[in-house]
Amino acid sequence: MTTKGWVKQMGVAGFGIPGPIGHPDICMQKRMQVAYPDRSPSCYGVLRPMRAPRRLLILLLVATGTVPVQAQRRATTTAALDARFDAQIDSVLNAWRVPGAAIAVVKNGQVLLLKGYGYKDLASKAPVTPQTKFAIGSVSKSFTVTGLAAQVKQGKLDWDKPIRDYLPDFRMYDQSATERMTARDLVTHRSGLPRHDLMWGPGFYSREEIYSRLRYLEPTHDFRSYWQYQNLMFMTAGYLSGKLNGTSWEQVVKDLVFQPLGMGTADVSVTDLQKSADYAYGYGLTGQTEQDSVIKLKYRNLDAIGPAGSINASAEEMAKYLTMHMQGGQYNGQEIIAAKDAREMQSPQMSMPKGPIPPTGEWTELSDESYGMGLFINNYRGHKLVHHGGNIDGFSAELNFLPNDSLGVVVLTNMNGTQTRDFIPYLVYDRMLGLPPIDWSRRFKERQVAALARSRLAQAREDSLRHTNTQPGHPLDDYVGVYSHPGYGAITISRDGTGLRMKFMTLDFPLEHYHFDVFRAVPPAGNPILAGFKWRLAFTTDQDGDVVSLAAPVEAALRTTTFTRPKPKRPNSS
Repeated sequence: MTTKGWVKQMGVAGFGIPGPIGHPDICMQKRMQVAYPDRSPSCYGVLRPMRAPRRLLILLLVATGTVPVQAQRRATTTAALDARFDAQIDSVLNAWRVPGAAIAVVKNGQVLLLKGYGYKDLASKAPVTPQTKFAIGSVSKSFTVTGLAAQVKQGKLDWDKPIRDYLPDFRMYDQSATERMTARDLVTHRSGLPRHDLMWGPGFYSREEIYSRLRYLEPTHDFRSYWQYQNLMFMTAGYLSGKLNGTSWEQVVKDLVFQPLGMGTADVSVTDLQKSADYAYGYGLTGQTEQDSVIKLKYRNLDAIGPAGSINASAEEMAKYLTMHMQGGQYNGQEIIAAKDAREMQSPQMSMPKGPIPPTGEWTELSDESYGMGLFINNYRGHKLVHHGGNIDGFSAELNFLPNDSLGVVVLTNMNGTQTRDFIPYLVYDRMLGLPPIDWSRRFKERQVAALARSRLAQAREDSLRHTNTQPGHPLDDYVGVYSHPGYGAITISRDGTGLRMKFMTLDFPLEHYHFDVFRAVPPAGNPILAGFKWRLAFTTDQDGDVVSLAAPVEAALRTTTFTRPKPKRPNSS
């Protein structure tokens, strides 16, 4: 999903691409060997090659002014994505310790580059190919909007009618949001809810259960007043889509998006992904330093939250999807969605709050962002930019295009939370548009290092507030029990040897005493997915001295959420 996943809380048949996979003209550059010294020297993909004699001929014709403009443009395009580009991508992947990636570049409806780099499986050294499927995370959101747009075209949905016209049982915490929420609101992140990602992250509740619990999730802003990234509303949009169709979101996407685009191997669940002929394993780093290890991560089942992030697809298939959006909803002469809805998706619907200035300063090449419908919108060096990223355990992906230049890029990687997916499109644009090159990899590295330093400083400040040499206010047995929240469910506190243990949905960690009546969760070391769960649980007593509640940071925007339990019965009480 965009951002760094739920812990913290995105074939080209018909394009007529010639040439075999692994064409010798593509693989001239020896692989960089930094993070993976034994990285295979071969690359797998399709590029419109231009053999050396033809290059010389075109250069001669350009010099004499006798070559057509179209041929000049084709020569420039091919030269921009030659072996030097491959070497640049290899260098980036090695510097950021990304095992593998697949990249597609589309210009004016034609696929110019479709290629795999590195490995889909580090253990077997199996290479990434254009057909290798990756999890695309929150890029799935635009598929959900595309499916809804197809249903608008069918007359089944009006973007601006209340959801309750279609789902009478829809209910939010806020009554105004309940009555006024529309499909457009669902897909523009303006519900008023913060992320509440732990409703789906552990994979404990079904889609229907999450939908029924929305009414218990507290907002942090008024309805339509503030942009906040929100996965549950996209899940609800997919739930609505399935109900409108009398089937499911999965079937809508397959019938109205995958099928007309010829995305024959794309799927909507990691269960199906692992049955595929060609798919990547996901990886992560055990920490955030150069000394940390690259480890294989388990697939996360996203079936419940599917409309927000469960699609898996190859670069070959994503090139088709990208082409359709760059062509205003058209693909191979067929209207997939109406041009009006394609334009709405790529037009600002909600302004986004501007974050604090990063320690390394702002980048003037990028404008402030706004949000469309399942897509972000800003500018890159004066060119309108439309994009959406995806991060989920072990995978990071990016759909990125310049609509006015009819130029777009798909980046799929099998590294958890890597920022390479963010800037690889910029490397392509600089080359394709003939712009002065920017070392985006260095810039992002500098920003990452600065952010890590700031995070360590914040942790040090938090640790400095810890009161040392304190004792719990009660015997440990007094904290044992089941504490409940109507939306999130139960947190169970039990004895664990001489200490305590917390179980919440599928999370199960020992607790260490922090200070007074506060205990801290201790997730297993070396797991990048669980590292963020060093929760501090604060227990509260009533006037009788009984432990009756605990406060847990299940949603960071709310600071803490209260879980309660019935007042304990004392042995001699009536």
